[in-house]
Amino acid sequence: MQDSTRTFLKGILFPILLLSLAVPAGAAGETPKVGGRIQVDWLASATGDAVEARFGALKTGAEFRRARMFIEGGLASQVKYKIEMDLAGGRVAFTDVFISLERLPGVGTLRVGHQKEPFSLEELTSSRFITFMERALPNVFAPARNTGLLFYNAVLQERVTWGAGAFREADSSGNSIGSGGWNITARLTGLPWYQEKGRYLFHVGAAYTLKDPLDGVVRFRQRPEVHISPYLVDTKALEADGVNIVGLESALVVGPFSLQGEYMSVGVDRPVGGSLRFQGYYVYASVFLTGEHRAYKKASGAFDRTKPRRNFREEGGWGAWELAVRFSGLDLTDGDVQGGVLQDWTVGLNWYLNDHTRWMFNYVNARRKDVGTANYFMTRFQVDF
Repeated sequence: MQDSTRTFLKGILFPILLLSLAVPAGAAGETPKVGGRIQVDWLASATGDAVEARFGALKTGAEFRRARMFIEGGLASQVKYKIEMDLAGGRVAFTDVFISLERLPGVGTLRVGHQKEPFSLEELTSSRFITFMERALPNVFAPARNTGLLFYNAVLQERVTWGAGAFREADSSGNSIGSGGWNITARLTGLPWYQEKGRYLFHVGAAYTLKDPLDGVVRFRQRPEVHISPYLVDTKALEADGVNIVGLESALVVGPFSLQGEYMSVGVDRPVGGSLRFQGYYVYASVFLTGEHRAYKKASGAFDRTKPRRNFREEGGWGAWELAVRFSGLDLTDGDVQGGVLQDWTVGLNWYLNDHTRWMFNYVNARRKDVGTANYFMTRFQVDF
């Protein structure tokens, strides 16, 4: 048995199971919940001679993209907690590990710990619920998870959400040691149109991050929308005094049809060599062939779990089927930094057997400017509980 697996079983899994039995219900009657997710991916085929000559072999293979377990609950009417770990890749890594203080007057919720910074609709939508196997190219700019404190709330009948916080850039254990490394991040979203419990809606939002890079160095690099792939664009390490990231987002749901898009712009202030500007974007459309619609969670301003009208093999049902297509671009070239320009077309087919089980199929056509094109065929089987 690998050392990392022993660590997970002895140091994390067993205590989580014991804690779930030992922790009493909170003052509000809440009992701890134990759950997790498994995502198993296969890259069936990858081709692209020019890309392989430049970046190395486009391998086929299989991987556990995510293998997580969590426990969450409450110790009092206002105090909540969550501990979630990921074993994918043969290592134990923090994902969500935080304490929350809820229903604070005039503020809402204060959350302290390792968590996602409030930036990007696609990033804040759980990997259990995103439409494609991987998030779009500009996701490289999203701060994702770091250690810090976050204030957030939903107001005006949850038609407006806001979040703001201060974070330290952290490693996979939630630790941050070094000079700098501070992020200040905020996000504001609105629902100008919302009917029939989200079957019809229009979402808009904006976010901003000010980064003081850890040890004065920043780097942006990205794979195509395929995890088992070499990086096709890369700025390499850049000395930076500060980084500003702006994100704009919108989504439209009209019954079974939806549109979603985001644009991100990044400014890098360097001590020498002048400032730099990078950018990325995506837009995609999806349709449920079986009549469902994308579920939206007003309290977080992000998308939620799809529920088939009829589960697979229940009352003659075939679950829910969703077809989607996405175009995305990423430009990491400016001035003396030639990180590259990448554009992707991704076509996806999702089969939701039930609320918690999904089989995904993706085809990705990635074009690295001035190099060539690569093609990928992938599938994922996913459960969460």
